[in-house]
Amino acid sequence: MPAVFRRALAEGGAEAVVVTVLDQCLAAYAPAEWARLEAQLHALPAFSRPVKALTRLLTSRAADCALDMQGRILLPAHLRQAAGLGPEAIVVGVLNRFEVWAPEAWDSFLRESERLLEDASLDVQWPVPAASPTPPPTPPPGPPPGGHPQRKPNR
Repeated sequence: MPAVFRRALAEGGAEAVVVTVLDQCLAAYAPAEWARLEAQLHALPAFSRPVKALTRLLTSRAADCALDMQGRILLPAHLRQAAGLGPEAIVVGVLNRFEVWAPEAWDSFLRESERLLEDASLDVQWPVPAASPTPPPTPPPGPPPGGHPQRKPNR
């Protein structure tokens, strides 16, 4: 497990991680991050087919995995098998989780991702930072439109 993640778990008092199958790898979450992910899933439309499928896939394959005294994750056989893990593995930190990949699957993912980026590099929609509020326009000098500056409104 990456040292940064191990330190973060220790600071949060976690003695386990939640591991699920994601794409072709295992995704490991700190318990607090997993709870946040569950809250996000709860906020989605409950009767949407894609939402139900995603929720079922993520949660049905998830397992609480204890950490040993050396900070290693004790992965159940069904998770190792689902990710095609053997004696070697690639560990990749990704935002709020880390992923465990079989080396062949990681190499394949990298090749495919590089092709996708080459094909779609101009189509990626990055979030645009919020613009700073602009002050309201100042009225031009002189009489207001519609007449004399001291003219009374028609009623």
